[in-house]
Amino acid sequence: MVVDDHLITSFTSFVSEIEPRLKHALVAAVGVDHGLEATAEALAYGWEHWNELQTMANPAGYLYRVGRTKARRLRRPPRVLPPVDQSAELRVEPGLPAALGRLSEKQRVAVVLIHCLEWTYAEVAALLGVSISTVQQHAERGMRRLRTTLGIPA
Repeated sequence: MVVDDHLITSFTSFVSEIEPRLKHALVAAVGVDHGLEATAEALAYGWEHWNELQTMANPAGYLYRVGRTKARRLRRPPRVLPPVDQSAELRVEPGLPAALGRLSEKQRVAVVLIHCLEWTYAEVAALLGVSISTVQQHAERGMRRLRTTLGIPA
């Protein structure tokens, strides 16, 4: 099979731009192990379908959904975040990983991407294929629930 240099160059450029964000979003959605595997699967799918994918309005959002589908098929117990090593110097509230795990997936993705990774509401909305106000609602509800769970006054 002969591959056009332009296809390789355009796909490589696309991957270098979206891979970190796609990985962060999938890790936030399904956990570290599943998220990394889902990212690799989604990018492999992207290469196989690059001719169609590059014409889409939101190819990163499409690959996010591909990754979510791949992660669902793994059918393993979900692990949202690795447990906090109690002997290590703590940089976060020890109860935060468990509290994040109790959020809905949509709330957890919005909270992690916006408050931990400093994405904008517009970036999250574009990736997930929803409106900015929907992302804002998920983030606000998630933060409210985290504060309640961790006993932090509003």
